Amino acid sequence: MSEFLSPVKRILVNHKIKFGVFSIVLILWLFCLPNNLFEDPTSTVVESSEGSLIGARIADDGQWRFPKMDAVPERFKQSILLFEDEYFYRHPGFNPISILKAIGHNLTKETRRGGSTITQQVIRLSRKNQSRTYWEKLIEVFMATRLELRYSKEEILKLYASHTPYGGNVVGLETAAWRYFRIPAHELSWGQSAALAVLPNAPALIFPGRNEQAFLEKRNRLLKKLWEKEVIDETTYELAVAEPLPQKPFPLPDMAPHLTERIRNEHPGKRVTTSLQRPLQQRLNLLAERHYRQLQSNEIHNLAILVMDVETRKVLGYVGNSPSEETHANYVDIITKKRSTGSTLKPFLFASLLDEGQLLPNSLVEDVPTVINGYNPKNFDLSHVGAVPASKALSRSLNVPAVLLLREYGLQKFYNKLHKMKMESLDKPSSYYGLSLILGGAESSLWEVTSTYAAMASSLNYFLTHSSTYRNQEFTEATYLQNETKDFGKEQFDPLVFGAGAIYNTFQSMYEVNRPEGDENWQFFDSSQPIAWKTGTSFGFKDAWAVGVTPKYAIGVWAGNADGEGRPGLTGITAAAPLLFDVLDALPQSGWFQEPFDDLVELEVCAQSGFRASVYCDDIKKEWVPTHGTRSGPCPYHRQVFLDASEQYRVNSACYPLEDMVAKNWLVLPPILEYYYASSNPNYKPLPPYLEGCSTLENNLMEFIYPKKNEVVLLPKDLGTKTSEIILKLAHQQSGAIIYWYLDETFLGKTENFHELMLPIEPGEYMLTAVDDQGNRIQQNIQVRLASGE
Repeated sequence: MSEFLSPVKRILVNHKIKFGVFSIVLILWLFCLPNNLFEDPTSTVVESSEGSLIGARIADDGQWRFPKMDAVPERFKQSILLFEDEYFYRHPGFNPISILKAIGHNLTKETRRGGSTITQQVIRLSRKNQSRTYWEKLIEVFMATRLELRYSKEEILKLYASHTPYGGNVVGLETAAWRYFRIPAHELSWGQSAALAVLPNAPALIFPGRNEQAFLEKRNRLLKKLWEKEVIDETTYELAVAEPLPQKPFPLPDMAPHLTERIRNEHPGKRVTTSLQRPLQQRLNLLAERHYRQLQSNEIHNLAILVMDVETRKVLGYVGNSPSEETHANYVDIITKKRSTGSTLKPFLFASLLDEGQLLPNSLVEDVPTVINGYNPKNFDLSHVGAVPASKALSRSLNVPAVLLLREYGLQKFYNKLHKMKMESLDKPSSYYGLSLILGGAESSLWEVTSTYAAMASSLNYFLTHSSTYRNQEFTEATYLQNETKDFGKEQFDPLVFGAGAIYNTFQSMYEVNRPEGDENWQFFDSSQPIAWKTGTSFGFKDAWAVGVTPKYAIGVWAGNADGEGRPGLTGITAAAPLLFDVLDALPQSGWFQEPFDDLVELEVCAQSGFRASVYCDDIKKEWVPTHGTRSGPCPYHRQVFLDASEQYRVNSACYPLEDMVAKNWLVLPPILEYYYASSNPNYKPLPPYLEGCSTLENNLMEFIYPKKNEVVLLPKDLGTKTSEIILKLAHQQSGAIIYWYLDETFLGKTENFHELMLPIEPGEYMLTAVDDQGNRIQQNIQVRLASGE
C-alpha cells in the first residue's frame, strides 16, 4: 500500500509546487504595475478659452513634457500604427511573430531590429529605457500583458503619444507638434504626422543638417505605405511628400507670460484652460507695446491691463507688465501687486452716500482749504472752487471734497463697507489709513480694484433682469479659469453693499461729466461706446490708474514704475486713460446701463444747489435719485431776504417800512465758500449791501481763510532772522466792506474789497481779531511754530 501511495504523494507535491509557482507568478503579474505608470513632472500648459496654446512652462526636470493628451489625432494614430504596430488592436500586449523575427534578424545580421509593440514601448518608457537585454524584453512582455488588462487600447495609445521622446528635451506628441510645427497636434497634416511617427524611432534625426536625408526617406516610406494601404489617396500622398521636414524646435507661444507664470505657481504641472480670448489678448499685447513706447520717453517703464466679463467675472485679457527689459522688472506681475489706490475708491464713497440718502447726485459739496487734525488735503491743481456738485467732484477727482465727505460719512463705517466688498488688501485698522484712505493712503491690486468695479456693474445688471433682487455674494473674487463657475450666492431683496439706484447714479456721474479739471484733452477720451470710468494718481506721481465699466466689461489699467519711482506727468489722465480707451475700442459694443426705476424715485431738487428743493428755491427741477434720497435735508443755502423797493439794498423792519419790502429767495453760501465759488461761477450773485442805517449784525458774515481754525502755522527755520512773514486771508459777504485787523489787541492795518494782509510774526500763540466797518467781529486763536526741518 505504501508503495502505491508514494507516487501519488509525489504527484500531489509536484502539483502543489506548480500551483504555488503559478500563484506567485499570478500575484506578481497582478501587482507588477505601479499605481501611476508615469511619475515624471509635467509642464504647465495654459490654453485660451478657444483651446489654443497661449503659454507653457518647462517641467521641473527640464523637459518639455505636456500633461497626458485627451485624445490621439486620427492622422497620427494611423501613421504610428502602420509604422510601429500594425497589429496593435489584435495582440494581447506583445506580438510573438514580431519578436521571433527580431530575434532571428539580430542573431544573423549586424543591424538591430526591435519587435516591441506600442504597449511594450509604453512599459519601456515607464521604466526609463532600461538596457535592451532579453531579460528586460521578457519583463516588458510580462508587464505589457498586464497593462492591456488595466487600460483600453485607446488609453494605451494616449500614454504612448504623451510620453514618447522627440529629440532634445521634447517629450510627447502635443509638445512636438508645437515645438516643430507651431500648431496643436489635432491640426497636423499627413506629412507632419508621418514625420512625428517616425521620429521617436530615431530622435537624433531631428537636428538640422544631420541625417536629414535619412529622416526624409523614413517619412516618405511611411507615407507610401499609407497610400498603398489606402489610408490616404494619391493626391494626399503627393502633397504630403512635398511637405518640408521639421527643423530645430520653435519657441512655444507666450502670449500672457505673467498669467502663465501665475498659473505655474497656482496649478503646477497642469493643463489649464483659461477664460482668456486669444484675439483680444493679441490686441492687448499690441496696445501694451505701443503705449509702452510712448511712456518710455518719460522714463515710465511698466504698465498692466486687465479685462473682465462683468456677468461671469471671468478674465478675458491679462497683460501683467510691459515689454520692457529685465532691468525695469518686466518679470513682475503688476496685476497682483498692491499699489497705492489713488482716487479709485472715490466712487465707492459716492455710492455709499447716495445709497444712504446723505447726498444727492448734484448736491453742492465744499471745496475750500481744509485742515483736519493737522491733515491738510489738497486738490491736484492746488486750486479750490468753493462749492461743487458732488457728481463733478467725483468725475474731476477733487480731493478736498472727498476727504470732507469721508469725514461726514465716517471713516470706520466706510472701511467696513470696503471689507464687505472683499477688498481684503486693506489689512490694517482704519485708524492706520485715516482720511487719506480716500486719496490713496491704502494699497490694493489692479486685480482687486477691477473685480470690485465689475461686481458693482454686475449687481446693477442683476437687479434689472431678476425682479429687483440682489445676490448675497456679488463681490466674489474674479477667476481666470474657463471651467470655473462662480457662486454669487442666493437672491435677496436687500442690497449687499449698494442699491441699484446708487450704483446707477454713480456710473452716470462717472460717464456724463468726464472732464478732467484743468485738462483740455478730455475729448480724446470720447469713445464710440459709453463707459463709466475713473482715474487715479498716487502721491508722488508713482501710480497712474484708469478703471472703467460697461454693462458687459470691466477694464483696469495701471502705469508707472515697478520699483516705485515717481515721474512728473505720471497721472491717471495722461498715462493710463488713453490706454483704457484704446482697450475699450478693441471690445465689442455693450451699450449703456438701463435705469433701475424700482430703486429710484423722482425728487424735486434745487437747480442751483442740487439739494432737495425747499420753499425758498425758485428754480426747481426733477431728478431720479436713489429711494433713500428722500431722507436728505432741504437746501441749506437758499433763504429769503428782504430788499428795498429798488431791489438794490437789503433792509429790515428796523429801518424800512414793512409794506415796501420786497421778499426774494437767494442762494447764500457761507463766506469762505462764496469767496472761492464766486470767482469760478460768474453767474453767482452775492447778497446786496444793506441800506444805509440798517443793521448788518449777522452771524457768519465773514470767515478766516488762512489760517484755518485749529491750523498750526509753521515757519521755515534758519533764514537768518527771528521773524517770518505770513499772509492773513479773510472772506466777507459784503462787497466793499472794510476790515480792521488786530493781533492781541494790537492794530495791524485795514483791507478793503480784497482781504489779504502780510504780517511779520514770531513763534507763539496769539489771538487774531477782524472787525468790519459795521462792527461785525470774528476772533480765532492761532499757533505759530518753527518747522522741525525733518
